[in-house]
Amino acid sequence: MTLSAKGTALITGASSGIGAIYAERLSRRGYNLILVARRRDKLNALAAKIGTETGRAVEVVAADLGKKDDLQRTENLLRTDASITLLVNNAGIGGGAPLLDSDVDKMEEMITLNVTALTRLTYAAVPGFVARGGGTIINISSVVAIAPELLNGVYGASKAFVLAFSQSLRHELQDKNIRVQAVLPGATATDFWDVSGLPLENVPSEWVMPAERMVDAALSGLDQNEFATIPALPDSADLEVYEAARQKLMPNLSGKEPAKRYAA
Repeated sequence: MTLSAKGTALITGASSGIGAIYAERLSRRGYNLILVARRRDKLNALAAKIGTETGRAVEVVAADLGKKDDLQRTENLLRTDASITLLVNNAGIGGGAPLLDSDVDKMEEMITLNVTALTRLTYAAVPGFVARGGGTIINISSVVAIAPELLNGVYGASKAFVLAFSQSLRHELQDKNIRVQAVLPGATATDFWDVSGLPLENVPSEWVMPAERMVDAALSGLDQNEFATIPALPDSADLEVYEAARQKLMPNLSGKEPAKRYAA
């Protein structure tokens, strides 16, 4: 692989949609790429296009991160490839059906990909980032992390995990020169909706952001050193108020006595 001053970005779920756009944008920012997804044919086509247009080195890894062997293979790559400086945890599946209409086996598959795979890949990447003196982790969450009523509850819970995990990572790694960004898109124009069982035409058009604009906004948030980026949020001060309220709660969440309102 050709050396790059920016290093290599490993992107999961990279064959289409948000992941493919991250691949194109990051290659233009000077990163070599490792693209991970299930469909080798789509990965090969994207790699050829990016290589031709940008001259960056692009490696393709056909892997289903919901399968243990494929996940372990990708983890080993993160552990052993010292050129990797950026991890984009984008792979995931969603759901639009309510609890009573959902297949619990499908919900377990969602947790495996959205939570377990993301966690294991992050754990595989971070020790190398620390040893090499820095790195960047971009975790794709969702606005349902803070508004789980909008879609399937397991999907919202899985994305809330991504946000909470990212907050903890940022806290633990703040003195290690490792950037952590959680991206919380709203409705985005990708094939996510068809896969989740809620076709995009059922979503009000004024809610739906083109995927290219979503990724560009997220990368702008990264450039501005944001931790949590909500591309559609008009006023970032609203998120600051939300975070300030959370911080205000923290000193009072644990104590030896119940609150007075619970006294007998």
